[in-house]
Amino acid sequence: MRRLGILFGLVCAMAVGARAADREVTVFAASSLTNAMQDIGRGFEAGGGAKVKFSFAASSLLARQIEAGAQADAFFAADTEWMNYLGERNLIQTATRKDILSNRLVLVANKDSVIRLKIAPGFALAQALGEGRLAVADPDSVPAGRYARSALTALGVWDSVAARLVRAENVRVALTYVARGEAPLGIVYETDAKSETQVKVVDVFPANSHLPIVYPAALTTHGTSAEAKAFLDYSKSAPAADVFKKYGFSVLP
Repeated sequence: MRRLGILFGLVCAMAVGARAADREVTVFAASSLTNAMQDIGRGFEAGGGAKVKFSFAASSLLARQIEAGAQADAFFAADTEWMNYLGERNLIQTATRKDILSNRLVLVANKDSVIRLKIAPGFALAQALGEGRLAVADPDSVPAGRYARSALTALGVWDSVAARLVRAENVRVALTYVARGEAPLGIVYETDAKSETQVKVVDVFPANSHLPIVYPAALTTHGTSAEAKAFLDYSKSAPAADVFKKYGFSVLP
């Protein structure tokens, strides 16, 4: 009887542990969403939702981690291409996918910089760099870098700076290079620029110089719990929209 009691206690403990694990939601999100998503996670938990664990990185890296088997419940990307990448591999629940946010692309300098530029076709970006380099997220894979390359190509200045890039692993790292004065100029999202007091916006890239910056969100095929669905729904709620707007994002209908 004593052994049966111990066995029953272990089974109960395992069941409680499993329920606790079920109450946790793992969210992979683009690094540019860091501040907003952390606030939204706290709001979700404060309202009685499950504990939310975040992993922030470049959308490209996160998508590949999910492809490799990472146990994410939801994915928030900074462009449609990496969400498409997972969709083509049947790694997201397509019915849950929705474009939720948009952003703008900006040229930034250190707050103490005297550089002044007006972004226009053929603008003097290379000359403004002097002996320095342009900080961008890796344009070969990271959404922010791809938007940057597209914009600079459309404006006719890509060739003049392509060999003078500091290729960052994500947009927040590119922002840090400029904030620390390690690069005189960088290209980041407007929301990132607003989050860093050590940089200032030199100018905003024309919307027609690159594809629209769209953030899609979806549950992964692993994210089948009620808690995961509840968090995704909360991220599209009015309280979450207020948080996104506070950080400078445009909330899509």
